[in-house]
Amino acid sequence: MAETSTVARPYAKAAFEFARDHKALEAWSDMLVKLGQVVAERDAQKLFASPKLTGERKVELLLELAEAKVDDAGRRFLESLAEKGRLPALDAIAEQFERLRADHEQRVDVTVVTAFALDDKQQNKLAGALKKRLNREISITTQVDPKLIGGVILRAGDTVIDGSVRGRLNRLSEALTA
Repeated sequence: MAETSTVARPYAKAAFEFARDHKALEAWSDMLVKLGQVVAERDAQKLFASPKLTGERKVELLLELAEAKVDDAGRRFLESLAEKGRLPALDAIAEQFERLRADHEQRVDVTVVTAFALDDKQQNKLAGALKKRLNREISITTQVDPKLIGGVILRAGDTVIDGSVRGRLNRLSEALTA
């Protein structure tokens, strides 16, 4: 799907800059996520790729399916996507918009995978350390995977830190067999 993300990038950037300049980041974020979810459905993709429908009709159908109301700027954005045949990329546009918004707001979502559940005190300590290290607001989501044996795996955007016992054993095994 590299092609879809390449297509989505300039649209996401334009939508983000417009929303930022008009102080409407949350509204545009909600709109793009909601519409992107509708477009991502298999049946909807066929509908929005159909050459039989006009761009304007596709936008009307999208708004009906999503039960969404958009302002004039949002409608013009969607009509522009439809005119260029880019409505199927709306899900990827929403995803990239969210990344731009998180970067702008200096926040990062971190997934923490541990062998055992973390209590609130441990989560707060970890969030504080990550906030200091990444210099961003941190939102932690935790998962438990008993196969890790011990330690943690942190995923923050494209960064993965594997401090698990399983990861260390795998690296040791690779070093011994190399």
